[in-house]
Amino acid sequence: MHNLAIYLRKFRKECVLAPLFKLLEALFDLLVPLVVAKMIDSNAVVMGKKYMFIYFGTLIAMAIIGLAFSIVAQFFSAKASCGFAGSLRQALFDHIQGFSFAELDRLGSDTLITRLSDDVNQVQTGLNMGLRLLLRSPFIVFGAMVMAFTIDTTCALVFAVAIPVLLAVTFLIMKVSIPLFGRVQSGLDRVTALTRENLTGVRVIRAFCQEKEAVEEFERSNKALTRLNVFVGKVSALLNPLTYVLINIAAAVLIDKAAVRVELGALQQGEVVALYNYMLQIIVELIKLAALIITLNKSLACAKRVSGILDVKPSMEYASPFIEDAKEGKSQANGNGSPAVEFSNVTFTYPGAGAPSLLDIGFKAYEGQTIGVIGGTGSGKSTLVSLIPRFYDVDNGTVSLNGIDVRNISKAELCNETGFVPQKAVLFKGSIRDNMKLGNEQTTDADIWEALETAQAKEIVEKKPGMLDFEVEQGGKNLSGGQKQRLTIARALVKKPRILILDDSSSALDFATDAALRKAIHALPVTTFIVSQRIACVMQADLILVLDNGTLAGKGTHEELMSSCPVYQDIYYSQFPEERNANAKESMA
Repeated sequence: MHNLAIYLRKFRKECVLAPLFKLLEALFDLLVPLVVAKMIDSNAVVMGKKYMFIYFGTLIAMAIIGLAFSIVAQFFSAKASCGFAGSLRQALFDHIQGFSFAELDRLGSDTLITRLSDDVNQVQTGLNMGLRLLLRSPFIVFGAMVMAFTIDTTCALVFAVAIPVLLAVTFLIMKVSIPLFGRVQSGLDRVTALTRENLTGVRVIRAFCQEKEAVEEFERSNKALTRLNVFVGKVSALLNPLTYVLINIAAAVLIDKAAVRVELGALQQGEVVALYNYMLQIIVELIKLAALIITLNKSLACAKRVSGILDVKPSMEYASPFIEDAKEGKSQANGNGSPAVEFSNVTFTYPGAGAPSLLDIGFKAYEGQTIGVIGGTGSGKSTLVSLIPRFYDVDNGTVSLNGIDVRNISKAELCNETGFVPQKAVLFKGSIRDNMKLGNEQTTDADIWEALETAQAKEIVEKKPGMLDFEVEQGGKNLSGGQKQRLTIARALVKKPRILILDDSSSALDFATDAALRKAIHALPVTTFIVSQRIACVMQADLILVLDNGTLAGKGTHEELMSSCPVYQDIYYSQFPEERNANAKESMA
């Protein structure tokens, strides 16, 4: 977990001052029993009452100074822990943003959310308590033993025996409970995942009347997490009674030995009270230490989980935007009329998959062309277009933009070149203008309106109160499916990409709107990839790619494929059965 320590560097001063002031407070606590012993052993008649007031004033002054030290220590520990948690959370978020789709698919969004929120909060709490108590409690425990030796060596041997036994019990419980807290956080991941799935898919659950099953599944996971929490709590709870038993046995032995020493005249009554007070201080600090250990166990388990995410190395490395060879290659490619997009013998397999999702795919798409991608469910359509903006890296072959391998193009240049509209339309909370500016922060309102008009969304925005200032709810919940799709297409057009990818992003549109959208996009100087289940959406394309179980079953124009590609023919006739019947009648005639 050394990779977490770097986020504490700018809080070194606070990490030193917090425990230092806490130790100063503890030092005054250790001096209190000595002052009380002096009060008891002093003869008020002989010395006068003013000495009693002096001792009393000394105790009050020590309490005030100790309180001041405690407040200062709390301030520095809170500043360090909050600042550390803020830096860690930001670093974790930035690190996750650098993950490729492969890492995001493998880790899952549910565990990443838990580690960003609950795990970091647990680490913050552990650091806060650790800075205040991790040194203070052992200092009091061992300091009490040292002070006991200054009073009476024989009685202090009770402390010397009791403290190692108490530490051994504490260490054993900590060793057992730390791995269990890790399992608790993993169980929390599962509950978080179910919660997210149920809330996201609540309409589907209700449509299929699966509310009871969803509740039962959540209840099973929740009860399993509860049982694990209870078990860990029982193990951790053993610490208090065990330490109480041991410390009370030690106190009984101490009083017995001290009574004998008083009878022999080797100890005074006040010194016995001081020794007992030191034993009580040990009890109090061990109670605090027990709570601290439980908190630290949780924090350590969570810290390991956070550290595990930071240890994940992104599988993709992007080229520097200042590579001269890449710049020269791009200009030469454009001058030589290289394809805007070229797939050369591309094979791709998802991590952990048993078979390739794409196998030996090859085609060329030139600037300004419209490329249709069609095929059955699971044929690899979305996978193919996701390789163009390099969401994944290919296993074999190359994907090139303007004659340059995408692996040699910087991330910024790749984002500027491509505009991607995914299957699921995602809008963020904020105004329509804010959502549009995700494509280009420097864009003007005129450019936004132009993109909205092309995406057939201008009328939608004009009817909204405030128009571009209309507030979109999280996920676009106050918009229909078709409205969200048109706005996401407009968002991609705002950046004026050279390559536009529409991954089945017009499925919620009616045929008239879809046709108007395709006509408007076709007029743009952009290479367009249209992934669709509708044959009508791609039949006018300059090049149609037909996928079948990850292989390229055919490529060409609509007319060429109708005469040479059985897979395309089956798709066409399944959507236009009247054409099949007409052809059959002509053949019979």
